[in-house]
Amino acid sequence: MDSRTWALSFLVTPVFLSLVWQHIRSASSSEAAEENFDICDIFTSSRDDKTKLFVQTSRTRQALPKRNMSEKCSEGILNGAVPGETTKKDENVKRGNWGNQIEFVLTSVGYAVGLGNVWRFPYLCYRNGGGAFMFPYFIMLVFCGIPLFFMELSFGQFASQGCLGVWRVSPIFKGIGYGMMVVSTYIGIYYNVVICIAFYYFFASMNRILPWTYCNNLWNTKNCAGVLSPSSNITLNLTAHQDLLNLTSAVNQTFKRTSPSEEYWRKHVLQLSGDIGDFGEVRLPLLGCLALSWVVVFLCLIRGVKSSGKVVYFTATFPYVVLTILFIRGITLEGAANGIMYYLTPQWDKILEAKVWGDAASQIFYSLGCAWGGLITMASYNKFHNNCYRDSIIISITNCATSVYAGFVIFSILGFMAHHLGVNVSDVADHGPGLAFVAYPEALTLLPISPLWSILFFFMLILLGLGTQFCLLETLVTAVVDEIGNEWIIRWKIFVTLGVAVVGFLLGIPLTTQAGIYWLLLMDNYAASFSLVIISCIMCVAIMYIYGHRNYFKDIEMMLGFPPPLFFRICWRFISPAIIFFILIFTVIQYRPISYNNYVYPDWAITLGFLMALSSVICIPGYAVICVWNSEGDTFLQRLKNALKPNKDWGPALSEHRTGRYAQTSSAMNEGSPEAQPLNPEKLRKGEISLTVQGSNGQAHSQDSKV
Repeated sequence: MDSRTWALSFLVTPVFLSLVWQHIRSASSSEAAEENFDICDIFTSSRDDKTKLFVQTSRTRQALPKRNMSEKCSEGILNGAVPGETTKKDENVKRGNWGNQIEFVLTSVGYAVGLGNVWRFPYLCYRNGGGAFMFPYFIMLVFCGIPLFFMELSFGQFASQGCLGVWRVSPIFKGIGYGMMVVSTYIGIYYNVVICIAFYYFFASMNRILPWTYCNNLWNTKNCAGVLSPSSNITLNLTAHQDLLNLTSAVNQTFKRTSPSEEYWRKHVLQLSGDIGDFGEVRLPLLGCLALSWVVVFLCLIRGVKSSGKVVYFTATFPYVVLTILFIRGITLEGAANGIMYYLTPQWDKILEAKVWGDAASQIFYSLGCAWGGLITMASYNKFHNNCYRDSIIISITNCATSVYAGFVIFSILGFMAHHLGVNVSDVADHGPGLAFVAYPEALTLLPISPLWSILFFFMLILLGLGTQFCLLETLVTAVVDEIGNEWIIRWKIFVTLGVAVVGFLLGIPLTTQAGIYWLLLMDNYAASFSLVIISCIMCVAIMYIYGHRNYFKDIEMMLGFPPPLFFRICWRFISPAIIFFILIFTVIQYRPISYNNYVYPDWAITLGFLMALSSVICIPGYAVICVWNSEGDTFLQRLKNALKPNKDWGPALSEHRTGRYAQTSSAMNEGSPEAQPLNPEKLRKGEISLTVQGSNGQAHSQDSKV
C-alpha cells in the first residue's frame, strides 16, 4: 500500500474500532438490565420482599423512578425482551444466557455462513455438474447436515456446558471435546490470517484506482498482461470489438497470461518465497492487519455472549446486504447470463459419479461447522426449554441458501470478466484464496467505480470471517472456564479471552511471513479435514450407542416437551453415521498431496500436516486410557464400565430442570455448592439468605441459596 493508503488506513482503523466498541457499549448500556429482574420485582412483590431486594440492588446503582421501571417491566422490554415476552432474565445466572433467541440464531448463522460459502461452494457446483449438483447437495443436507446440527445443538443446550463439560454423559469420551478444542485452535489461527488479508485488501481499495488494475507497478513483470493496462501489448477496454476479443483469445493460447491481480497477490501482498521452509521476513503490513483482526475479535467478545450477541446484529446481516448489492450490479453486466448459466446448467450424467456425492457430503459437513465444538458452545448459552429443533432447521437451510445465492453473485461477475477477455468461464473460475484475492478482484477492475465494489466485497469477507471467528474463540474460552469452573475464573473470564487472543496472535505470526500462504493452506487442508469426520462419527456412536438412544430421546423430550421426530431418530442411529463413514472413505480415496499452483509440498511438510490432523484425533484414545486408569474398580472391566457411565452431575445444569431420573441427584448436588438460579422473590422463605455470585461477564448477580 502506498503512503496515501497507509494514512487513510490509520484514520479508518481507529474509527472502525471505536464504532465496534461504541456498539458494544451501547448494547450493554442496559447494564441495569443485567440485574433488572430484581428491580422489576421491587415493583411487583410484597413490602418485605421489596426491602430485601432493594438492599441488594442499592449497593450497585441508585434506584430508578418507580413509574418508568414499572412500565418497562410490564411491557417486558428490559434486557432484550421482545414484544409478547415477559421480562428477560438469565436462567443460569452463573454462566449467563443469550439476551434473546434472535442473538443465538444470528450468531449461529454467522458461525455456519463463512468464507467457504463464497469461495468454495460455487466452484464445487460448476465443477460437479452445475444445477445437477444441487440434488445430491440437498439430499446430504436433509439426511446428514440438519440431523447432525440438531444433535450438537440439543447436546449443548441440555447440559448447558461447552465441548468439554458435556462429556459428563460418558467421561471416557471426553477426548472428543479436547479434539474439538485442538481443531478450533488450528482453524482460529489461520482463519484470522485470512481475515487480516481481507483487511489489507480493504484498505488497499481506498484509492482512486485499484492497485492491481494496471501492469505499470514496481512489482509487475514483463509477462503481466492487464485487461486495462495501457503498458501491455494487449489493450482491452469496455468498448472493445469482437476482433480484439478474438486476438486476445489467440494470444492467450500462445503464452500463459499473468494478470496484474495475480502479481499483486504474489509479488506485493505476499512477496512469496520459493519454498515452505524459506520464511523470509515478516510482512509488517500483514502483521498489523493481523493485530487489528485479533483486537476486533477480542473487543466483540469482551463480555462473552452478552457483547457478541449484540455485534452479530450487524456482522451476520450486513453481508447479505452486500451480496444483494453485488448481485444486482452483477446481473446487469454484459456476459453475466453466460456465467450464471455455466453455474446452473445441469449435467445429469455426473450424478452417477461417486465424486459428486462425496463433494456434496463434504461441503455440507464442513460448511455447517459440525465437530468444531462451536455449535455445542453456542447452544449451551440457550435457555433450557428453547426450541433448538426449530433453530437447527432455520440455520441449516439459511446456510445452504446463502451458498447458492453467493454462487449467483460470483458467477455473474466472472461471466462478465470472461466475456470481455474472450475466454470461457472455466478459464477464469477459481476457488479458495485464488477466487477471493485474484480472480474476483481482477473482475472488479472492469466495473465503473471499481474501488467502491472492491471495498464492499472485502468488507463482506471480513464480516463473514469474523462471524466464524467469534464462535471459534468463544469455544476455547468457554471450554477452559467451564472446566475449571471456580468463582475466580468465572469472574475474570475477560482475562481468559485476552490470553487466548494473545496466544492466537503470536501463533499466527509465522503465517504473515513470505512463506505464510504455504503454511495457511497446509493447515487448511490437514488440520481440519478427515479428523473432523472421525470426531463426528465417534460422537454419534458415543451418544446413540454408549449413552443410549432411548436415554437421549428422553432427555430431548424433557427439554423440548416433545420427543425428536422419527426421521431424526433414524438418521442419528443409522443414516448420518453411515454418511459420515462414506465421507471418511471418500476423503481417503480422493486424497492427493497438497500443492499450490506449480509448487509441490515436500514430504516433511506433508508429514507435518498429517501430524496436525492426528493431534486432534489422538486426544480421544489418549484421554480414554487416562480415564479408565483413574476410574474406580478392582478389574479392568469394572473400571471400563465406570468410565462409560454418566457422571452423577450429568444432566440439566439448574436444579429446577432436574426432574425425573435426574431429581435423585439434584439434592445431593445442591448440598455441595450453591446452584445458580434465577431470582424469584415469591420463593423467598425463612432460612434463606441472599448470595451474590459473579456472572460469566464479570457482573454481580443476586440469587437464592439455602443456608
